[in-house]
Formats: sequence, structure tokens, C-alpha cells
Amino acid sequence: MNKFAIAIHGGAGTILRTSMTPEKEMSYKKGMEEAIRSGEKILSSGGAALDAVEAAIISLENNPLFNAGKGAVFTNEGKNEMDASIMEGKTLMAGAVTSVKNIKNPVTLAKAVMQHSEHVFLSGLGAMEFAEKMKLEFAPDDYFFVQQRYDQLLQAKETDSIVMDHNDTVTSGKDKTGTVGCVALDVHGNLAGGTSTGGMTNKKYGRVGDSPMIGAGTYANNNTCAISCTGHGEYFIRAVVAYDISCLMEYKGLSLKQACELVVNKKLVTFGGEGGLIALDKNGNITLPFNSEGMYRASLKSGGELFLGIYKE
Repeated sequence: MNKFAIAIHGGAGTILRTSMTPEKEMSYKKGMEEAIRSGEKILSSGGAALDAVEAAIISLENNPLFNAGKGAVFTNEGKNEMDASIMEGKTLMAGAVTSVKNIKNPVTLAKAVMQHSEHVFLSGLGAMEFAEKMKLEFAPDDYFFVQQRYDQLLQAKETDSIVMDHNDTVTSGKDKTGTVGCVALDVHGNLAGGTSTGGMTNKKYGRVGDSPMIGAGTYANNNTCAISCTGHGEYFIRAVVAYDISCLMEYKGLSLKQACELVVNKKLVTFGGEGGLIALDKNGNITLPFNSEGMYRASLKSGGELFLGIYKE
């Protein structure tokens, strides 16, 4: 049987060692392992990369530790607005949703958009109407209520700040990021990638980041790679990060690692973009670069050992 590979992330940013207790670290690593194992189970039985990506992201969306699904942060209005996208490398088919509320698993809605509509990107009430048509699972407001997230909103409102995830104090002065994602290569040689997020705490005006944008936060192409990003979305949109890496590989002949290094640690840094990404190429090579203090990340190849990381090696 051909080899498979999978990687996930649970957000990047200023994740300080000083505020990371052994118990908290264990909880994050346990959540990441559960997610990557759910994807591995599909891949090891010959399943599709697309399904493995969805399964891993669902696991992260159901975990209140991560800023997606159940753990989504609050908007200025005290709501949970979520974004997600997914893409298949074989066909370049993709689906995405933005500004959806009460959808238990936004990544499943993004996949439904890809597979059961003639569109790629749906937003707000229309996306939720489509979810009802697809009979997807909704959840009440209290399902998404996480006290820590609400406390973050109250802190952010005190200073009128727009705050990214994985921060312990709003006044720390650094951007924090929180998003979840997965990339996978199945035994049939197909790549897929997906990303899901609750966005920024105290976000206003219907702000949308890079996570639901194909080419910015998510991209997959069997000829090159699969990418899922996490970071300060405005910069990732402007740099078209996910697609840029694929292009550097396809048109310039760079390796996955070379392309990621150039984009994450040079291009983004040049104009102040903080964050990272997970990347997987058609040969099963994995790289997990970030230019922030840390990034929740995990990777696994068939026959190999599970890697779990938070800080730089």
C-alpha cells in the first residue's frame, strides 16, 4: 500500500512558556492527538484525504480549547461567527463558508458547499439556509459559550481592541492567533487541505480573515502541495500565502520546505505578518513553519511516530 501523511494545527501566536502549565500543555496535546488520530484512522483504511481532513478538523471544532466550532471566540456583538474552507487537490474543487452562526461543524458545511452546490463560497444567512437544506447539525448559543472566550471579549471591549487568540492578557501588546486546520495525503496520491476558525475576539463590521479564502488560508493541488494557514489573516490575504507556496513549487521549482521558508520567514516577516502554516507535498514531505512564539501542531506519516509540538524545537 502507498504511504499516507497528515498534519494538523491548532493556531499560532504568542504562546508564552511562562503561562503554559503542564496540565494545560497536556490538554492541548491530547486534543491534537485525538484530532490527528481521527484523520489517521480514515487514511490507514484507504480512505480519502478530503474525508480525513474533515474528520480531524471536526475533532478540533468540537474541542473548546481551540478557536473554531465550540471554542469560537466572540464578536463585538457577543456572537460566535465562524469561517471554514476545504479543498481537494485532485480536482481543485473547493468549498468555503463565512460568518455563519450556530453551525456545529463549519468544515462539514464547507465540504457540502463543495460537493452539493455549484458554488465555492457562501456567506452568512445564505450559507446557513444551505446548511438547513443539507440537514447539517445546528447547535444553540449556549453550546458555543466558553467562559474563557467571553472573558477575553470583556477584556477586549475595555480597551476597544481587536484581539487574536492564544493570548493570556489583552494588554500584552502582541497579536495572538487561533485557527485550526489539517492537510492530508491519502494512499491514492491525493492531497486535501482545510481550515476553520472563529476569527478574532471583538471583531466588528463582519470582518473576514484568510481562513475561508481559497488561496490565502487554504489550498490543495496534487501537483504541488496542500496548505492550511494560521495567523494574522489580513497579512495572509494580502500575500495570498497558501497559493504562493504552490506557485513557488510549480513555477520556480522550489521544494516544499524552501517555498514555505521563503513565504513564512521572509515575505510575511517583511511586512509584519505573524503566524504559520502546515504544509504537505505530493511525496509526503511535511513542514510546519511559523514566525511566531509558537504554533500548536502535529504530524504523522504511515509507519512513523506521532510528532506533537507547541514551541520552536
